[in-house]
Amino acid sequence: MKNDNTDKTNSNSPLGVRGKIIPAERLNSISEYYFSTKLKEVAEMNAKGMNVISLGIGSPDLPPSTETIEALSKSAAEATVHGYQPYVGIPELRKAFADWYQKWFKVALNPANEVQPLIGSKEGILHISLAFLNPGDGVLVPNPGYPTYSSVSNLVQANVITYDLDENNNWQPDFEALEQKDLSNVKLMWVNYPNMPTGASATTELFEKLVAFGKKHSIVICNDNPYSFILNENHLSILQIEGAKDICIELNSMSKSHNMPGWRMGMLASNAEFVQWILKVKSNIDSGQFKPMQVAAIAALNNSDEWHKEMNINLYRNRRNLAEEIMKALGCTFDEKQVGMFLWGKIPAKYKDSGELADKVLYEAKVFITPGFIFGDKGNRYVRLSLCANDKMLGEALERIKTM
Repeated sequence: MKNDNTDKTNSNSPLGVRGKIIPAERLNSISEYYFSTKLKEVAEMNAKGMNVISLGIGSPDLPPSTETIEALSKSAAEATVHGYQPYVGIPELRKAFADWYQKWFKVALNPANEVQPLIGSKEGILHISLAFLNPGDGVLVPNPGYPTYSSVSNLVQANVITYDLDENNNWQPDFEALEQKDLSNVKLMWVNYPNMPTGASATTELFEKLVAFGKKHSIVICNDNPYSFILNENHLSILQIEGAKDICIELNSMSKSHNMPGWRMGMLASNAEFVQWILKVKSNIDSGQFKPMQVAAIAALNNSDEWHKEMNINLYRNRRNLAEEIMKALGCTFDEKQVGMFLWGKIPAKYKDSGELADKVLYEAKVFITPGFIFGDKGNRYVRLSLCANDKMLGEALERIKTM
C-alpha cells in the first residue's frame, strides 16, 4: 500500500526535485533581454530556411586589426600567461587606456588608480550600481535609453526614476524638468553620449551642465561612451570638463570602435576613490582577464589613425547611406546629423507603434529591425537599424522592404 506521506515530486520543476523551488524575488523586476528572446525567434526562422537579414543588434561584423590578432596569438603561445591575472588589469593595459584617453580625448588619467579595465563596459554598469546604490536609493535613467540601466538598477533594488529625452531638445536632458523632481535620495544618473539609440551627439555645453547638476545635488554622473568613434570625428568625454572627475565616471568599450564585441574588453575612468570602491565590488565577482587578451587590447588601442578612419568612418558611411534608403522605404523620417552605429527613425502615423512595424518587416520582408519601445515608452514611435551588416546585405534588405 502506498504511503500517503511520501513526498510528491513537483511536476512543474525541470529538475524533478521535491517541493517547490522559486527564483529570487528580484527576478520579478526584470525580464529576459529583448535581443536574447527575439534572436531565438530569428534563429528558428533561419532554421526553416527563411534567411532573415538582421539589422537589429550592434555587433561589428569585421575583425579587429591584424596587429591585434597577431598580438593575441603571440602572447597565447607563451607558457607563463595562462594563470590568474591582477584584478586591476596588467599595468601595461591601464597605461594604454590612459594614453588612448590622452590622445583622443585630451584627458589626463593616472593609470595607477584612475583607470579600471572591465570585462566589457556592460559589466561596469553592474559594478557601479553595486558600489553606489543601496536598496531604495534613486537612480536617474534616460527614456529612451539602454535597457540595462533600468534592469541592473532593479536588480540592486534601487528606485528607478526616468527622465525623458525628446527629439525637440536634441535628445538631451531637460534640466528644468529634472530640477522639479524629488532628488533628495538620488545617488546616480546614467547618461549616454553619443547617444544610443537616438544617435544624438554630445556637446561640451551638455557635459558642463551635467557636471554642474551632479555637483549641485551630490549625484554621481555616469557617462556610457562606447560610440565616440563611429561616424564621429569630434571625440568628446565628460571627463574633459574641469572638475568632472570629482563627480563623474565614464565607461568606454572596445566592442564598437575596435571591432571586438566578443572579446569583452572595456574600461572605466574616474577619481581614485570611486575606482577603488568599484574595484572592491569587481574583485569579489571576477578573477581578472586572460593576459593575451589584455596584450592584444594594447595593440588595438594603438591602431593607426588610418585604421580608425577606414573602419569607423568610411565603412559605416557607405552602410549609413543604404540604411537611410531603408528608412525612406519604410516611410520613416530621421535626423541626418546622427552619429554612431545605428540609424534611428520615426515611424509613419499609420502604425500603432514600433512593434507593429518591426513585426511587419520581420514576417513579410524577413528583415529584423529593432522596435524603439524596448528603450522606453519615449521610443515607441521609432525604430532602429544597425549598421553591422555589409553593403550586400543592406542592399538585399532594401529590396525586400520595397516589395513588402
